[in-house]
Amino acid sequence: MITSPAFARQKYAVLGLARSGAAAAEALLASGAEVIAWDRQDVARAPFEGRCRLIDPLELDLTGFAGVVVSPGVPLNTHPIGPHVWQYGLPVIGDIELFAKARASLPPHRVVGITGTNGKSTTTALTHHILKMAGVPSLMGGNIGDPIMAQEPLPEGGVYVLELSSFQIDLTFSLDCDIAALTNITPDHLDRYAGFEAYAASKERLFQMQATGTALICDEDEPTSAIASGLETAGKPLVRVRSSDLAAAGLDAGRSPSLAGPHNAQNAAVATAICRQLGLTDAQIAEGLATYPGLPHRMERVCEAKGVVYINDSKATNAASAAPALAAFPPDPAINAGAPRIHWIVGGLPKEDGLGACGDHLGNVAAAYTVGEAGPMFADLLDGQVKVERCELISEAVRRAEEAARPGEVVLLSPACASYDQFRDYEKRGHHFRQMVGVITGCETCTDDSAGRSILP
Repeated sequence: MITSPAFARQKYAVLGLARSGAAAAEALLASGAEVIAWDRQDVARAPFEGRCRLIDPLELDLTGFAGVVVSPGVPLNTHPIGPHVWQYGLPVIGDIELFAKARASLPPHRVVGITGTNGKSTTTALTHHILKMAGVPSLMGGNIGDPIMAQEPLPEGGVYVLELSSFQIDLTFSLDCDIAALTNITPDHLDRYAGFEAYAASKERLFQMQATGTALICDEDEPTSAIASGLETAGKPLVRVRSSDLAAAGLDAGRSPSLAGPHNAQNAAVATAICRQLGLTDAQIAEGLATYPGLPHRMERVCEAKGVVYINDSKATNAASAAPALAAFPPDPAINAGAPRIHWIVGGLPKEDGLGACGDHLGNVAAAYTVGEAGPMFADLLDGQVKVERCELISEAVRRAEEAARPGEVVLLSPACASYDQFRDYEKRGHHFRQMVGVITGCETCTDDSAGRSILP
């Protein structure tokens, strides 16, 4: 794990002992800090019994503490922990801020921070993959993979590649990225922010924390272009990126099938620009682009049963990220006389009121199977445009889709919604979809989590 003398003899409270919180508490304890920890779940508290005090920080006088570490899932706009901590003049921080504070005691390294509404996971994983293929010591963390504080420090010359959600940036104050990258900004998480402008400002803070590093922005939408212009005016080092840069560099044709589609051209262009800034050659980058295996839960091919392909795109938690999945499977004259071929499982906890960009691709949809809290809303929006099956649960949606789908067609879980109405996170939702496909089709490989088996035509 990552430890630092910066934490020794300091006092921290940790609220929430799931993955990142537990890793933060362990790292602080190993660094010689005094830790007070709390989680509502007995099972989460159990590993810390007898090792630190287990008290809800809301019940504590926090005078003398260095800070309170919380999970990015804690809504600071509504949770009482924020006002309680702030009255003592203390920061509410996350594990990424602990990493930032620990950097001074790590071997010389570089940090890449990647944010954006959509594509940041693929861009992070792709950047990490390209670096590894080129022989550069690298690890990824943040909003992807293992918690950063739980991982072993890199040797000198290593590169930490961090996916950063807006929630994580909100809990971070001193992360000075050598390269900070932004993929795009579209409306998302508006239940946590005063409005879209506040959400975009949260993303922008990643660049405001930079002292001398390079900002790398894909300026293909108005909010990202505005941020780029502001940084340019301020005289900060800036690289503007466009999806078309990939083709201009001759790197487009050799992309892995896991990087097909226009949205992945943007992701690949950003990753390419990052790796160029890190000193890699285009030949090294091309090798990484060609061999990228893809991510679980993002256009992941679960199986093919009776000629029907089942795809887990659970990570599509808003309309903007679900739309490329719908665009990926247009009618094919060679398949069922060119009829629409997607059986779309959609719904969950809604983030927006309409279909958004998904509405542009309904001609590809044979039937929609609506689930979760947003199910009735999607059913009403889609009624009259495509066949609609109202299903409350994913298991029921998979059963009905399996009965209706013909060989050559696709059963696609691309919910365009958050998972929190029925599942802890999009990963749990994706696992559940895999399991239901296995149960209903009899496929024995559907619960294999060993790789991100991505599929895009």
